[in-house]
Amino acid sequence: MQILNNAIKYDAGFKVYNYKIKGDDRGALISIENSIDIPFEIKRVYYIFGTSSGIVRGKHAHKELKQVLICTNGSCSVLVDDGKKKHHFLLDKPDIGLYVNGLVWREMYDFSPDCVLMVLASDIYCEDDYIRNYSDFFKLAKGGVL
Repeated sequence: MQILNNAIKYDAGFKVYNYKIKGDDRGALISIENSIDIPFEIKRVYYIFGTSSGIVRGKHAHKELKQVLICTNGSCSVLVDDGKKKHHFLLDKPDIGLYVNGLVWREMYDFSPDCVLMVLASDIYCEDDYIRNYSDFFKLAKGGVL
């Protein structure tokens, strides 16, 4: 298992971003701009919170959708799988973003009770873009077709 934090890592289908924290005696701020701080235009934002202990979220890949996952509060772990290697990331700071490209399996787990996981997405919700069966994902990741 590989835990990465506070480092930019390039690999097939994912990348870790370190966002600059700006602040003064009034508090801190992180700014994220389309196509500058993430490699796509944001078309959808959602966040996951109130996840019970032991629950695993995600368990899918996308055909095209790109996402950046940012834990704005608390912590959670993320498994990303490109069909060749699996990597585990700990998201526990609001200045760390995990970019996940399409055709990468993702699972979020070990949510702290106060976790808020914000997801920035490159497109609106489309059920047809989801790959919810791991065998189907693995076949596509190896260059096959469904």
